[in-house]
Amino acid sequence: MTASKTLLDQDGVRLGVDDAGAVATVTLTNPAKRNAQSPALWRALTEAGRLLPGSVRVVVLRGEGKSFSAGLDRQAFTPEGFDGEPSFLDLARGSDAELDAVIASYQEAFTWWRRNDLVSIAAVQGHAIGAGFQLALACDLRVCADDVQFAMRETSLGLVPDLGGTHPLVSLVGYARALEICATGRFVRAPEAELTGLANVVVPAAELASATEDLTAALLAAPRDAVVETKALLRGALTRGYDTQREAERAAQARRLRDLAGLGE
Repeated sequence: MTASKTLLDQDGVRLGVDDAGAVATVTLTNPAKRNAQSPALWRALTEAGRLLPGSVRVVVLRGEGKSFSAGLDRQAFTPEGFDGEPSFLDLARGSDAELDAVIASYQEAFTWWRRNDLVSIAAVQGHAIGAGFQLALACDLRVCADDVQFAMRETSLGLVPDLGGTHPLVSLVGYARALEICATGRFVRAPEAELTGLANVVVPAAELASATEDLTAALLAAPRDAVVETKALLRGALTRGYDTQREAERAAQARRLRDLAGLGE
């Protein structure tokens, strides 16, 4: 995926947009550390979401190197933490309100990928562990290499997945399998990921970029407003009852028909 204009390149995150302005690529750029994550990286991801031009329809998320993201940088658990950052041990000593606010700020890096005006695709190879797994789950769709290894390791550290990953995981694989994956911390490899819906498609590692480009092109083929309305309907279906969902479908279709007839606002 070629991005001709770079809008952000800091703290292990690069954001680029193609010439047409329709496709943005967010790249994790620290392959030497297997794209391990930190608060600085999360702030950069949040900023990438804010910097997206309104013309962007598809966002591709990828990681340089052999791993998509091996999860949280373990330096976070040391007494000194990261330079210029409070350590996690320091955060634990804060008030409930302070701790809640900090975690909420971290979560912002994982929330904007499901905006209704975008379709986001994670191109995932190698390890996607903990925060890396949750970042892949933050996206609408996942194209995976056949060497992919998902794992939710937070419980092994005495923690919980808190970066927005529990909701999409349960939605995709169901409660029982999600609990088993999280509580055991085991690896979910490519065949199971495809079978359970974690992966929309699995391809040989050498074909990951081309498969992602093919999916991007297919998503761009339909009119934008129709895709936006459809995504909003499907997301709402998770919480609406059947009759309420049918009502939402009618309202959305009325808007589309009026727009196609030139009667939209």
